Amino acid sequence: MRIGIDLGGSKIEAIALSDDGDELVRKRVSTPQQPAIQNQSSAGQSLADQSSADQYSAILQAIDQLVRDIESHTGQAGTLGIGTPGALSPATGLMRNSNTVCMNGRPVLDDLQSLMGREIRIANDANCFALSEATDGVAREEQVVFGVIIGTGTGAGIAIDKKLLVGPNAIAGEWGHNPLPWPDDLELPGATCYCGKTGCVETWLSGPGLVRDHALHHDERVDPGQLVRRAAAGDQHAEDSLARYEQRMARSLAMVINILDPHAIVLGGGMGNIERLYNNVPGLWGDYVFSDVVNTRLLAPLHGDSSGVRGAAWLWNE
Repeated sequence: MRIGIDLGGSKIEAIALSDDGDELVRKRVSTPQQPAIQNQSSAGQSLADQSSADQYSAILQAIDQLVRDIESHTGQAGTLGIGTPGALSPATGLMRNSNTVCMNGRPVLDDLQSLMGREIRIANDANCFALSEATDGVAREEQVVFGVIIGTGTGAGIAIDKKLLVGPNAIAGEWGHNPLPWPDDLELPGATCYCGKTGCVETWLSGPGLVRDHALHHDERVDPGQLVRRAAAGDQHAEDSLARYEQRMARSLAMVINILDPHAIVLGGGMGNIERLYNNVPGLWGDYVFSDVVNTRLLAPLHGDSSGVRGAAWLWNE
């Protein structure tokens, strides 16, 4: 039996899979949150630090309890894989770039293994997504898979022969923090990204990036789902914004194809629910791919929002 944990900002989900990939049980709990600290004094900072430490400890305890519950329910012991935003630094072993900020700068893997008394594997959530869809998802017949998650940010992972490519710097697949390729004059210098650079792919292709672009052109803030509905109803402004988005996605994925040449690109996250992307983007990326033919397929995930937790479980197939 394989157990996977998907550690999110609002929920922690756990799944147990049989050796054949059948779901045995699924459980979820809310992610423990850090209470707001209003006092900005040094004493207030001390309280905030303690609160962060308490939240961190509570998250580890919640993971431990979920695994105990699953193993009690199934009557089996299982391997354990965990998918989380961010990644462990290969230099220090500490967590970095997690949006659950209490995890950052902490030896998450060591602490969990000490708490639970077992070997654990941890990977970035986008890597887990890619692994899931390459193992028994929509791209299970493909050799090289680029799995993309686009929602409030952009992330990606690479699976080759159903095994993750992580890289010596643990950043394989981090396409979102490269500049938007082949920009036109109006796209320069681009918005500032949280990473400190400007014009990153993430600032254009994330959900907030699409909202920002529409607001810049049409002076209104409209969420992506509403833009899709408006465009389908004939709203030209919404159509123009989606067309710009699709063109930028085509350029960004063409850059990936030129470097990695994947058999399939699987598009997850909230933006992956926009059905028109799967037809329109491949119709555009050929102008930027350095080949006379593009056989790469753009696919919607088979397991949807469950891919992250399933991929965490499949880390023990590595």
